[in-house]
Amino acid sequence: MKVALVTGAAAGIGAAIARRLARDSIAIGVLDILIADAAKVAEEIVAAGGKAIPLQASITDRGQVKAALDKLRETFGPVTILVNNAGITGVVPFEELTDEQWDRMMEVNLKGTFIVTQIALPDMKAAGWGRIVNISSSSAQSGASRMAHYSASKGAIIALTKSLAVELGPLGITCNNIPPRFVMNTIMSEKFFAEGHRLREQWVNAGPIMRQGEPSDIAGACAWLVSEESGYVTGQTIGVNGGRYI
Repeated sequence: MKVALVTGAAAGIGAAIARRLARDSIAIGVLDILIADAAKVAEEIVAAGGKAIPLQASITDRGQVKAALDKLRETFGPVTILVNNAGITGVVPFEELTDEQWDRMMEVNLKGTFIVTQIALPDMKAAGWGRIVNISSSSAQSGASRMAHYSASKGAIIALTKSLAVELGPLGITCNNIPPRFVMNTIMSEKFFAEGHRLREQWVNAGPIMRQGEPSDIAGACAWLVSEESGYVTGQTIGVNGGRYI
């Protein structure tokens, strides 16, 4: 039985990924800072016949992450699949960005991914097999007005993915990233459109696949990237964006 840790898994894309991987008989650590919501996702997985436990940690706190990983290992065994999904967003004109806003974005989106990956890595090395999937953003590919700090943090995730692929490939560990765009029914997307933005219809019509993305779209791509079938794929950016960015 393979064991996966999915961060930011209490809702949206993370929850969809956790549910999808559980369907492939992977035991899931549903990690989030919101433990009550993580518990609901874990309960849904168990009710559907899967295996999952909720885990609480801020990904920026090394001690909390280590404790969560230890609990997951004790429950299901070594963790050889990691999906780094947890992150934050923000919309601020560049000239109004504060040091604090910039630092917080980098702390969560970049440093948090670094911390979780570093702590999870020993199990993969010991097994001689591992899958790491980082959730980046198409804003890192195309740029995004008033989201310089967010785009920069996600661009760094793409670069980190490539570096890990090169360093860890000889150990049997792959590392890829998925940059979503316009995925609805997530905390980030609902927050974005609630802040006065009226771009939903415009973004859908931008095509070429003229519909909004769903968390399940990202989860499907992630399921393949963590499977045995993707063993010759590493360091890649797998755009799940309806063709909006090509």
